[in-house]
Amino acid sequence: MTPYLKLEGIRKDYGSFTALRDIDLDIAKGEFVCFLGPSGCGKTTLLRIVAGLEAQSAGRIQMAGRDISVLPPAQRDYGIVFQSYALFPNLSVADNVAYGLVNRRMPRAEARARVDELLQLVGLPGSQGKFPAQLSGGQQQRIALARALATAPGLLLLDEPLSALDAIVRVHLRQEIRSLQRKLGVTTIMVTHDQEEALAVADRIVVMNHGVIEHVGTPLQVYRDPGTPFVADFVGRINVLPARLAEGQRVAFADTLFHCPHDGPPGSEVKIYLRPEDVLARPIAPGDSNVFDAQIDKIEFLGSYCLVHVRAEALGTLLLTVYLSLNFLAEQRLEVGARLPLRLLPERMRIFA
Repeated sequence: MTPYLKLEGIRKDYGSFTALRDIDLDIAKGEFVCFLGPSGCGKTTLLRIVAGLEAQSAGRIQMAGRDISVLPPAQRDYGIVFQSYALFPNLSVADNVAYGLVNRRMPRAEARARVDELLQLVGLPGSQGKFPAQLSGGQQQRIALARALATAPGLLLLDEPLSALDAIVRVHLRQEIRSLQRKLGVTTIMVTHDQEEALAVADRIVVMNHGVIEHVGTPLQVYRDPGTPFVADFVGRINVLPARLAEGQRVAFADTLFHCPHDGPPGSEVKIYLRPEDVLARPIAPGDSNVFDAQIDKIEFLGSYCLVHVRAEALGTLLLTVYLSLNFLAEQRLEVGARLPLRLLPERMRIFA
């Protein structure tokens, strides 16, 4: 299948500093892709290059089979929503949404009908006569989204659109953006540093670090099978345990052997990456592998579940973090200092050299 948006060898230099290096990426029509990474990783720079707001130092961009590498922003088919909303404070909501339509010389009656349709779509019917200062942050972001969609662009670009909102509004609005994107079928790229946000809305996540792409995959692939130690550490909580490969598909933590499939030479020093939810407190049956005894060192209350830090002689001196439900802790009467059996899931133990 021919990609809708194709990035080939994108590079961006600022003097001697390279912000982006050898970026190759294909995005399918109708796909929702998140650029995810820490501050300064190059994700916003890449979005701005796609938009034509920055010029790449090298590389090529194709969109819908058309080379747009050197086209100015006005000749690229996209709508964009910025973190700061960038609404015109002196224009009404209707005029803000219609701004791109007026520039395209759409007849007034047609533009008014389009504005009414979009405000209905983003859940703000009847707000045509209001001004941005009269709206909440979440409402302003909806207006910015409506304005970006007004010209029915082939590509929607979202530059950290929810970061200025409070947590509850952010969760609600990201669900609405995803629902709207599915309804319209518009190809969408969203920049975010919020891993939960990316996991919740994306069809695929592009994890970036120091100007390169570390991993591209579905949210489940990125979380369950990270391609690099950085991705494993950046996306979600993780336990990192030094170990040594042993014969018979086993690994050694300190002096204790655990079952863990691998194809490396015995004796190799490695690190095992393991999510807290992949350390089980139940069910544990007689004969299960990788069972060990642990002592609770600390309990972090996180609402419906707790992040429990445990120590175990089998793992040496390192602390291991485990997710346990509040109900389980109460039912088993577990507190700091208590002991309990735990089990490591061998199929979830990710090995990196």
